[in-house]
Amino acid sequence: DLIQEYGINLIKGEAYFRDSHTISVAGKELTAESFLIATGASPFIPDIPGLKETSFLTSTSALDLKEVPKHLVIIGSGYIALELGQMYRHLGAEVTLMQRSSSLLRRHDSEISETVEDVLKEEGITLLKGVHYRKVEEKNGQKLVHIEVEGTLKIIQGDQLLVAAGRKPNIEKLQGENIGLELGEYGEVLTNDYLETNLSHIYAAGDVTLSPQFVYVAAHQGGIVGRNVSKQTKKTQNLEHVPAVTFTSPSIASIGLTENQAKQAGYDVKTSVLPLESVPRAIVNHQTKGVFKLIMDAKNNQIIGAHVVAENAGDVIYA
Repeated sequence: DLIQEYGINLIKGEAYFRDSHTISVAGKELTAESFLIATGASPFIPDIPGLKETSFLTSTSALDLKEVPKHLVIIGSGYIALELGQMYRHLGAEVTLMQRSSSLLRRHDSEISETVEDVLKEEGITLLKGVHYRKVEEKNGQKLVHIEVEGTLKIIQGDQLLVAAGRKPNIEKLQGENIGLELGEYGEVLTNDYLETNLSHIYAAGDVTLSPQFVYVAAHQGGIVGRNVSKQTKKTQNLEHVPAVTFTSPSIASIGLTENQAKQAGYDVKTSVLPLESVPRAIVNHQTKGVFKLIMDAKNNQIIGAHVVAENAGDVIYA
């Protein structure tokens, strides 16, 4: 209804570029002065022998289960893996998280990742780090993941397998090679600060660019594209201060730079770390699992990053 109200002509089908000003969709050819690629992203399925021949869950199908698994095995340990893994643990499932890297939430500072890891372990979630995947198979309804950890071969068995190993841009069907559209290392559409691709009349926004994958970022970028297409004076995007929340319990929220990022950017860094065990409000609420970390520019004490593990951490970051 809103699409019609806004005067948008909706054509359903898979579109692809015939040339830089023409797309083909549903048997029709459409020409335009400008295009916006906003095809989003979908679950990335890693190349593990036997995985594609095994029935597994993604972030979408994991929410459609009619019964709680006895043992949910998860490939990956990012925000999707943590949110869904902890949810099913709270519902009574045994949960095993597996990751290739040696540290959980490697983009966060150690105070944050270690706090989250402690919470997961206290809840009985098994976390395996430094995993090398050898193969996956399915026998009698059970999923068997053959792995190697620190030189030791193991088989992790569960009745459900969730693949949460990241997201990949939905770009393969657009046939961007027909027009010389430039893509990045992970298949993302490359843009400048005006959200223009290497073909200046073609824009891209949202998850297909592998920018921070939040609805509000995509909406912000879409608004910029709309302005830049229709106005003579163009506007640039600014993703310097994007709040991010992972809805675990306690939740994980951040904005700005981590300590490591600040040092790499050349700041004289000053930090302040406060465990929730020292916060009176947290003590009164019996919610002492968590930590606050502020990153400051030591030259002027300006806050350049804030990172929180706490109940309602997203509200704190927003405030």
